Amino acid sequence: MPSPKPSVKRSCSGETDAPSKKRVISENNAPQEMTTSVCLKPTGAAMPLVGYGTWKIAKKEAATAVETALKVGYRLLDCACDYGNEQEVGAGLAAAIKNGVVKREDVFVTSKLWNTFHAREHVRPACERTLKDLGLAQLDLYLIHFPISLKYVDFDTRYPPEWANDPADGKLVHSDVTIRETWEAMEELVDAGLVKHIGVSNFNCALLMDLLKYARHPVSVLQIEYHPYLQQPSLIKFCEDRGIAVTGYSNFGPLSFVPLNMEHAVSAPSLFESEVLAGIAKKHNKSIAQIILRFCTQLNVAVIPKSMSEVRMKENLDALTFRLDDDDVKAIRGMNCGLRFNDPNVYADYPIFG
Repeated sequence: MPSPKPSVKRSCSGETDAPSKKRVISENNAPQEMTTSVCLKPTGAAMPLVGYGTWKIAKKEAATAVETALKVGYRLLDCACDYGNEQEVGAGLAAAIKNGVVKREDVFVTSKLWNTFHAREHVRPACERTLKDLGLAQLDLYLIHFPISLKYVDFDTRYPPEWANDPADGKLVHSDVTIRETWEAMEELVDAGLVKHIGVSNFNCALLMDLLKYARHPVSVLQIEYHPYLQQPSLIKFCEDRGIAVTGYSNFGPLSFVPLNMEHAVSAPSLFESEVLAGIAKKHNKSIAQIILRFCTQLNVAVIPKSMSEVRMKENLDALTFRLDDDDVKAIRGMNCGLRFNDPNVYADYPIFG
């Protein structure tokens, strides 16, 4: 069994803390400091800018994929109850710890509260179920997955509950639980030591404005769809001004949604066929995937790409080792057209972005 890699405190402050930057050599051979993490309120903890996403990883493949990702060098796992694979993700993390690849404190673990568990009395049991499945005592970050409250589904009835209250008819049944009630229950998780940070996903500026008026614990992170076709600059600026870190998912645009037969994803031009991105990739001798990820992280938006290939895992992680110039960033910014793929109005008749 190999010796564990040295454990370091993941924080953004203090000389003895884990470094949040790495030194690389630029194209003109000048050394540059590259940021590799973002600081979270209120603790100052460092959240890696490149993490490993677990959405759409089959149960039978999840444990091996997660252990491989950790061996390659990933130090953030992005999980969710709704992904249906948290037990297997937890097994992969446990194997990596047992085999000396990492220690628990080396890995930043995120999970998300599903829509059916928004009521105050259901938030803690949902979190505790996630902790049990992942084999953890505490989450680094817990997010409200959507600003959508659905009728409660008991664990014994179906887990994960998914969108429809009854799969036989496919209908959603909404509840009248407010975001405030859910957020206050999330804050109680912090008070109880079950989670270190809390945040939200798929929220817009208006919802954040309201939430910030009564939040007792800060909103540490906002997770949103983010790629060259959907850059949401006003929302990003709003978060920057208020010290809310941003994680972007589905960084490769329509790629993740084509297998789901979403018409607007199938008909959208593939980012991997973009002449703009291909030209920048050739210029830097990188892949288009690396250019997309670097565009995000250079703007301080964390990313959570998923790959089952060890080669591509390494390639995605390597996206922090170079820098795009101003013309590159300007060209990619020009691709923004507000094209959203993860829209509950399309598949759940719930227009949260309307």
